[in-house]
Amino acid sequence: MKTTTRVAIIGGGVVGCSVLYHLTKLGWSDVMLIERSELTSGSTWHAAGGFHTLNGDTNMAALQGYTIKLYKELEAITGMSCGLHHVGGVTLADNQERFDMLKAERAKHRFMGLETEIVSPEEIKKIAPVTNIDGIIGGLYDPLDGHLDPSGTTHAYAKAARMGGASIETHCKVIETNQRADGTWDVVTEKGTIHAEHIVNAGGLWAREVGAMAGIYFPLHPMEHQYIVTDEVPMIAAIIDGGGEHPHVMDPAGESYLRQEGRGLCIGFYEQPCRPWAVDGTPWNFGHELLPDDFDKIEDSIDFAYKRFPALAEAGVKSVIHGPFTFAPDGNPLVGPVPGVRNYWSACAVMAGFSQGGGVGLMLAQWMTTGECERDTAAMDVARYGNWITPGYTRPKVIENYQKRFSIAYPNEELPAARPFRTTPMYDIFDDMGAVWGHQYGMEIPNYFAADGEARYEIPSFRRSNAFDATAREVKAVREAVGINEIHNFGKYRVKGAGARAWLDRIMAGRVPQKGRLSLTPMLSPKGRLIGDFTISCLGEGDFQLTASYGAQAYHMRWFLQNLDEGVTVDNVSDQVNGFQIAGPKAREVLQACTRSDISDMRFLDVRRLTVGMVECVVQRVSYTGDLGYEIYCDLPSQRALWGVLWGEGQNHGMKPFGMRAMMSLRLDKFFGSWLSEFSPDYTAAETGLDRFISFKKPVDFIGRAAAEAERDAGVSRKLCAFEVDADDADVVAYEPIWLDGDVVGFCTSGGYSHFAQKSIALGFVPVERAREGLTVEIEILGKKHAARLITEPLFDADGARMRG
Repeated sequence: MKTTTRVAIIGGGVVGCSVLYHLTKLGWSDVMLIERSELTSGSTWHAAGGFHTLNGDTNMAALQGYTIKLYKELEAITGMSCGLHHVGGVTLADNQERFDMLKAERAKHRFMGLETEIVSPEEIKKIAPVTNIDGIIGGLYDPLDGHLDPSGTTHAYAKAARMGGASIETHCKVIETNQRADGTWDVVTEKGTIHAEHIVNAGGLWAREVGAMAGIYFPLHPMEHQYIVTDEVPMIAAIIDGGGEHPHVMDPAGESYLRQEGRGLCIGFYEQPCRPWAVDGTPWNFGHELLPDDFDKIEDSIDFAYKRFPALAEAGVKSVIHGPFTFAPDGNPLVGPVPGVRNYWSACAVMAGFSQGGGVGLMLAQWMTTGECERDTAAMDVARYGNWITPGYTRPKVIENYQKRFSIAYPNEELPAARPFRTTPMYDIFDDMGAVWGHQYGMEIPNYFAADGEARYEIPSFRRSNAFDATAREVKAVREAVGINEIHNFGKYRVKGAGARAWLDRIMAGRVPQKGRLSLTPMLSPKGRLIGDFTISCLGEGDFQLTASYGAQAYHMRWFLQNLDEGVTVDNVSDQVNGFQIAGPKAREVLQACTRSDISDMRFLDVRRLTVGMVECVVQRVSYTGDLGYEIYCDLPSQRALWGVLWGEGQNHGMKPFGMRAMMSLRLDKFFGSWLSEFSPDYTAAETGLDRFISFKKPVDFIGRAAAEAERDAGVSRKLCAFEVDADDADVVAYEPIWLDGDVVGFCTSGGYSHFAQKSIALGFVPVERAREGLTVEIEILGKKHAARLITEPLFDADGARMRG
């Protein structure tokens, strides 16, 4: 056995083997995989082996497409069979809402290069004759869907990795992982100790236990899952004898997936009375065992399946596969460098290993070998959860996700499990005021405020919801008087030290402000990708406050600490500092009445320390609403006192509270972008217009400078633009295709309804040479094309007189 290696991958399932292969493919040959038993000895061996591209997150769908296309490459490299069956698959819709979801997904696929298509009930019957189409109104057909041999595929990954120089050590249980002072690791196994520069936790069912060896909690949980294989089914046998294969069928209404297995059928269920497994830890001696059959929990699912697929009733049960596999709280994998731990990488919670394993391996290998990935990995980044998450939160969220596996995913839906969990001191006050709650990064955030007699629940929908009227009221209050909004949905950081300014100059692409001023700046990756959208406030020389998206805290702190200079400290104070935003034409009057300091000379982008009522605050003259506004920060124990003085005075000026639904409408009036919509690692500053905040004049080699300069000199091929859309009762959400001259030339990043202008607005990318005022395009929303016009003048305060005055 090797005793030193560049990378030690712990876990020999399909994901661990994929990571091993992709590292060798990208040039790292000194890598090894350590497996306590044989390869595939966890969830992999009993997987149903199906694969598909359908995923609510566009980047995850693209990675699933990569995974599926990779299998033929593996077969060509190794000469081994993956047991591929590219039979295609159809997802059924038995109601209009589910059909709307499928049409929205089909639209996304247009610019992704995925050849899916919407099909009628009659076409479904021809494609998948085993299906009873009673009550079906349509479906989505994907020719890439299929299934494979899980064991053969995993061993093909392993062989390809060995061919690239990797080594694999089986029957070698890891006992400890101990980090040395230089950041490298001692991996203690039953066969001896291996010194590794990097560790990858691909432990699958044992990922929690492997993580605990390094003091890391991974938010995942195993769930029991059951599928059934039948004896011969006459209809299937006839199709095979005729030289064909039956495609997959996903029936969300029945919580089931079905495919051909030999001359019979295989059907699996995501049943509502589901059961978490190994709540207090996965036994180390578990491996090739299965769980006892449990027909009781899938009884209702089976009854439904017999109605949808009557041929099932013609065959007996040949075998029952009942085994555990792991989920994260949102069902996506946990991938990437673990925040706060050097050289420790996650490749865990890959629930759909044969749909996602290849993409996970590619992204992690790119991350390790080059420092960043070719696309935005936010949906699967392990940093999307912070140190606030606990097993007590993870388990109910995993159960909820399992139960919602085949449910309609609405863009405005707020799932209730494990909530409320984290709240601010304002929770009860806002709740009494009618707050309808959303959440971000585990924290409860008001989406809007319901009036007396209005429901305290936003109905999930692809169309304008019952939040529409309440949002309109809140927007009106901001634009005509003054609104107040809590600012706990900002991530907040204090940067201090003699080298703070120099460090900020290096890590941020924009200008670092002088004392008493703030600036807006992108943060770039070395390749010039957007990895942050920040406000920098200079409170004093060597003392700065940064604000950005609240949900990106662990992501941003990981980057800060990876690039920290001597003599600089960065503290995440997101949950220690809170406060309020007040915005609207009366905002100055409210604030002036609450402080003895004269604020009449406080300019746009000024920052000051003020006593507001009794509370010492940091006040910034800036607002994401695009209106005259102030962000007022204080320590957490003082927040309710700050509320009291602002709200009390605000009643003399028509103050109303507003939530995130109104905020997202208000920002559209000024075409302001949003993190992970307009601004993400998928895009560059020049593409999105953030290059106007880059300080190319500063004499600093800031991270990403060379890439940004090269892009500035060469120009870009696409440009982020705003569009006024002739919409019906549904607005753009994200990734809707933009049609021009009969072709898809771009896509939307976000959109919604401007209640101020009473117009439907979309933001999206089009070719830069066509990005001119008045350009007429079509934007496809829920399968219908709508005329849209490119606009360049903001809908509100076009000259900035109110925001800056």
